[in-house]
Amino acid sequence: MTLRQYLIWMGLGTLMAWGAFIAALNYLDPKVAGMTGFLFFYLSIFLSVTGTLTLLGFAWRYWRHREEVLFRHVSISFRQGVFLAIMVVGALFLEVNKLLTWWNLGLLIVGLTLLEFFLLTARRLPPRI
Repeated sequence: MTLRQYLIWMGLGTLMAWGAFIAALNYLDPKVAGMTGFLFFYLSIFLSVTGTLTLLGFAWRYWRHREEVLFRHVSISFRQGVFLAIMVVGALFLEVNKLLTWWNLGLLIVGLTLLEFFLLTARRLPPRI
């Protein structure tokens, strides 16, 4: 898959995810939706935020670091887009359940930041023989 194809498919998938999210907002009644409705809502917002942040992160990296390999930007942007989407959906889930406090959000941010630092350093270590 070329970079152009990836960006086109990611853009189309993101648009479809935003459409699903808007449909969930308009057509799902939280009182009668049940577990399937809530799963559809959280999955649609997760996918839409992931796609949007991935594309924005790639565009920013492409603009700032044109001399580096583009596919490296894709993987980093996707990983960070997923982490930020987890943070957004996690905070939303905590807020709905009335559990969102500054220290819960802080723990979520610190946990995802430590995971990102681990993944950044794990990739740079040379393989041991």
